[in-house]
Amino acid sequence: MIAILKKNADESAVSHLVSWIEKKGLEAHVSQGTDELIIGLVGDTTKIDPFLLESMDIVERVQRVSEPFKKANRKFHPTDTVVDCGFGVKIGGGNFQVIAGPCSVEGENLIRIARRVKAAGATMLRGGAYKPRTSPYAYQGMGVEGLDLLCEARAELGMPIVTEIMDPRDVQIFLDKKIDVMQIGARNAQNFPLLKEVGKTQTPILLKRGMSGTIDELLMAAEYIMSEGNDNVILCERGIRTFETRTRNTFDLNAVPVLHYLSHLPVVADPSHATGYTRYVEPMALAATAAGADGLEIEVHDDPSHAWSDGAQALTPDMFDDVMRRIQIIREAITPEAGA
Repeated sequence: MIAILKKNADESAVSHLVSWIEKKGLEAHVSQGTDELIIGLVGDTTKIDPFLLESMDIVERVQRVSEPFKKANRKFHPTDTVVDCGFGVKIGGGNFQVIAGPCSVEGENLIRIARRVKAAGATMLRGGAYKPRTSPYAYQGMGVEGLDLLCEARAELGMPIVTEIMDPRDVQIFLDKKIDVMQIGARNAQNFPLLKEVGKTQTPILLKRGMSGTIDELLMAAEYIMSEGNDNVILCERGIRTFETRTRNTFDLNAVPVLHYLSHLPVVADPSHATGYTRYVEPMALAATAAGADGLEIEVHDDPSHAWSDGAQALTPDMFDDVMRRIQIIREAITPEAGA
């Protein structure tokens, strides 16, 4: 349920209404839109008579929210959420960012790759220190040593790092290392204990869509995180599993505008995992940019044929340079101020 307040509602009256709602055992979330002030009511709304609420002097109207996701819902929060990822890098609300780097942290080549992607215009560095793999015998990542290498790259280049967390027991390690953005991968998109644990932090979370997950399931996963108090959630479309076998996954580009319509959270697209092949990454990165994504996550490796994981979908640094140039052209076409 949401209460849309009258334009002349003063601060003390709003505060009084919030207190009244909270005394009824519900959470009250105040959101200032462009033209109106909204209070979102989360909890057992049967405790409140909507007609009584609507009769209050400062309330313009009351509207029920039928979708099960509340805090992630644009009806609760009409304006776009902007997530601060550190080092002055913000995403959402017109702020566009590119996250780039190798699939896995492998060693000293990380810093070479990081320097190249930053020079090309990437604003965040990605790299997996912990790798969820289908086979238990495949490379599982460097663990804490990989996190340390990412932190060293961050210290030199002054750019936020994005890396995957797989286990609720590792959250404190990530906090101790001051990881800027914790990524929840597709295989953990419905690992509810993990979602709730990262929700207890204020660290930005890059939440990937499950490989067979619906859009509503992605939003409900975000709701798990937000229900614990962490509103710094970035949604990521990375392709879904369908009957098609010519690509690694099917890139559901529809999800970008649909998520923007349903939710106020930033939306990132991952054309690398979506397609699985280097040759398809550039066209889908450009398409996602044109579709209005708030950012891209792209895998880059200096020697893809010898990458420890997912080399088949990685761009070389030279390829990435060219893709970034084309992305900027698309951005200037759809957002004129991007070229200012």
